[in-house]
Amino acid sequence: MTFTQNFSAVGDSLALSALVAVIPILYFFWALAIKRMQGYIAGLTTLLLALILAVVAFKMPAGMAVMSAVQGGVYGVLPIGWIIIASVFLYKLTVKTGQFDIIRNSVVSLTVDRRLQALLVAFSFGAFLEGAAGFGAPVAISAALLVGLGFNPLYAAGLCLIANTAPVAFGAIGTPIIAVEGPTGVSAIEISKMVGRQLPFLSLFLPFFLVVIMAGFKKAMEVLPAILVTGISFAVTQYLSSNFLGPELPDILSALVSLFALAIFLKFWKPKNIFHFSAEAEIAATIATAPGNPPVKNVGTEVFKAWSPFLILTGFITIWGIPAIKLALAGHYIGTNGLLKAVNSIGALFTYMPEVPLLNNKVISSAGTPIAAVFKLELLGAAGTSVLFAAIVTKFIFKISWKEWVATFGETLNELKFPIITIASVVGFAYVINASGMSTTLGMSLAKTGSMFAFFSPFLGWLGVFITGSDTSSNLLFGNMQKITADSLGMNHVLAIAANSSGGVTGKMISPQSIAVACAAVGLAGKEADLFRFTFKYSLILVVLIGILTFVQNTSLLSWMIP
Repeated sequence: MTFTQNFSAVGDSLALSALVAVIPILYFFWALAIKRMQGYIAGLTTLLLALILAVVAFKMPAGMAVMSAVQGGVYGVLPIGWIIIASVFLYKLTVKTGQFDIIRNSVVSLTVDRRLQALLVAFSFGAFLEGAAGFGAPVAISAALLVGLGFNPLYAAGLCLIANTAPVAFGAIGTPIIAVEGPTGVSAIEISKMVGRQLPFLSLFLPFFLVVIMAGFKKAMEVLPAILVTGISFAVTQYLSSNFLGPELPDILSALVSLFALAIFLKFWKPKNIFHFSAEAEIAATIATAPGNPPVKNVGTEVFKAWSPFLILTGFITIWGIPAIKLALAGHYIGTNGLLKAVNSIGALFTYMPEVPLLNNKVISSAGTPIAAVFKLELLGAAGTSVLFAAIVTKFIFKISWKEWVATFGETLNELKFPIITIASVVGFAYVINASGMSTTLGMSLAKTGSMFAFFSPFLGWLGVFITGSDTSSNLLFGNMQKITADSLGMNHVLAIAANSSGGVTGKMISPQSIAVACAAVGLAGKEADLFRFTFKYSLILVVLIGILTFVQNTSLLSWMIP
């Protein structure tokens, strides 16, 4: 039995079909923003509603619908959930051994101002992790670091989600842009150039926006010099690298330049007034003399040792992200390098790609081609495994017993059981609406906006990332549709494809996956609704700004910016 996707399944009407397809999304908004359900309940009930509509309204066989949910659920656990487990575990090791007190002091030595700490950790360091790994690791690690510094957990999670907007399009060594070259046939370097002529404006604005959210306009102006150093250094590097080097390195280079630029700047400049959140005491001023902190004999050595898990993590993540090594770790390398061939042999032992029963090549796309469906179980190649390797090395550096190491891992699993259920259910929901054709139905409806499509084009990417949790997946889902629609309307298709990616980054902060990941990282399991309400309005503001920029770039006023 096969199932052919029908985008006018309801009453032979695209409009009616789109109205039905949007129901699970509206329900999820309602469940979190209004009803304030716990994340795993909202996720599971949204998945159930999507399954019912896929079967009843879009005529998808029940077995196929259920197996698409299973496929998504498995992907939610590996690689996404695995990253969260390993990242939180590594963070807990630094806390258990007392090393996080030294990490906190080292950041405080640069600045005790919460605004500047957010720029250093959430914006610059988070962007570096996004460029190296992606898939939730940046938010999980940087949010945990902010909580350790004394940030309110909800604020820490929300700020890191918002800060993570700027680097997403070039995340995981440029994966979102490299991936969209395949279905569209448009060169990745051309798309990289166009995205690099959109996102730097957002990157320039975002540090200021972040501090305004934290402290208000007046207090943001107090640290405007530091904001400008951060934003300008990041945006200029992002533009230059994306236009002259390609999509692989913009995040890593931009993050490093902004991180070092701000750190050096803070050696010579301090704000007149120190900002702390109203609800907190002057924690930063008392950390160094807090009872129970061991004396530090060699400050430089101790700081380096305390930061070493995250330095080692950065190294492992970077290695795992190199394309050839990434292929070898997953057992897919086909080159001639002897070392990589040996790694490939090991990686193949830990890689399983079984077909999804009842689903593989059973769903027929509108083009008449069957859609492959496999479980991608790349145990060694998963980014979470690189974090686990960092945790193993950390065990020896901090001289933790295996008993304590394993016990801490067990505690981490227990703490994250409900967040992992949330992640698995929302990814399952994404897979159901993709396989049934519901998401494409929504995309086709948005493409009917005619002359206003240039404005709404980023909204298609925004919707795609909300649904899938990934800019890569959104580009694969809607990239070719953007190209076809743009060509039919006389719009430059490179601009449309780039807008899908640029608009998609603004949907990351409200994606159910991202919300669940952030809450899990800071110990707010069950509070997903509060975080969603915090980020939703900012997501809308930013996607509207990208929409306006794309619309103007499609006119004679800024058309010269299109490569």
